[in-house]
Amino acid sequence: MYIDSQEKLEAFLERARSSSLLAIDTEFLRERTYYPKLCLLQAATDDEVVIIDPFAVDDLTVMAGILTDPDIVKVFHAGYQDIEIILYDIGCVPAPLFDTQVAAALLGQTQQIGYGALVHAMCGVKLKKTDSFTDWSARPLTESQIQYAKDDVEYLPRIYHAMTEELREKGRLDWLAADFQEMAREEHYREDERERFRRLKHVTQLTRRQMAAAREVAAWREIAARTRNTPRKWVLTDEQIVEACKREPRTIDDLFMVRGIRERLSTRDAREVLALMGAALDSSPEAWPEYHAVSRSEPNVDVQVDMLMAIVRTRARENGIALPTLASHNDLVSLARGHYDDVDVLKGWRKELVGDELVDFLEGRVTLSMAGGKPVIQAQ
Repeated sequence: MYIDSQEKLEAFLERARSSSLLAIDTEFLRERTYYPKLCLLQAATDDEVVIIDPFAVDDLTVMAGILTDPDIVKVFHAGYQDIEIILYDIGCVPAPLFDTQVAAALLGQTQQIGYGALVHAMCGVKLKKTDSFTDWSARPLTESQIQYAKDDVEYLPRIYHAMTEELREKGRLDWLAADFQEMAREEHYREDERERFRRLKHVTQLTRRQMAAAREVAAWREIAARTRNTPRKWVLTDEQIVEACKREPRTIDDLFMVRGIRERLSTRDAREVLALMGAALDSSPEAWPEYHAVSRSEPNVDVQVDMLMAIVRTRARENGIALPTLASHNDLVSLARGHYDDVDVLKGWRKELVGDELVDFLEGRVTLSMAGGKPVIQAQ
């Protein structure tokens, strides 16, 4: 059903209140804006599939009630972007939620399996992806686009029910509760402009003093992009920020020596950026940010990490769980360095399945050996 009026939308929401779930997907554009532009919202209940046209309805916020109804599970596949869009356009984070990509990693699939591959694996259906990169803002939509959009949610209820049944049989249904609660935290979808500098490309090339300047410029760029609703790279690119901070400019001419900045910043903006950089560069070392980058080749922990990885790989294979879902490389580096706080592998089901064993190994209570070409893990 194609929903192109407020009346149709509200009628669907009334019907959906009796469903056990609401599967959701979105189509959007983001190439020319800071915020994603919602072009289509697809939803499926136990009984029907609808395509909601946000350009044709008057008020999407009427969906907030059902999106936060504690008795209706909201089902997504790789849902972070969809949830971000819902928060921006509707004003809420859906909950309770279930993400089929996350759950798939506990059921023998790869960690980031795509929706099409999952549908094929679990439903035996091969989806057409010819409309993946079409212009979803154009109207009218073609029949091919509508079918593509419909396919993106039609199989989610079926997959959800199959997954929950399998997870229940394996005793893993509760394992994902903490992950999904974390996924439903609004803070994940609110950008902290003061922390944006940590995600700049090549930021580790800067000294801590220069990073203080990068923190201010990246925060300024974030606010400017948000206010103008334009992509942040259209204001300044990561490379331009990092190169400018390397130069430690004190004049507009110095700043404009970095390629491309003259064309991007007005004189007024350039003065503001220079003032922010200057104040940061002149600040005391106590005010400079710390930056802890995890290297993938720390010479003092490589051997320990390799041995920890052998244990994780063994337990992942035994339990049919995607290895990165069980323990990340960064987790293992932290453990090898003796940092046990705030490490995911030492929380919840991961701790029970392998985390405690990793700690026991590091503290000499467990040994790792080889027998018949396979690793053998034994208590001392």
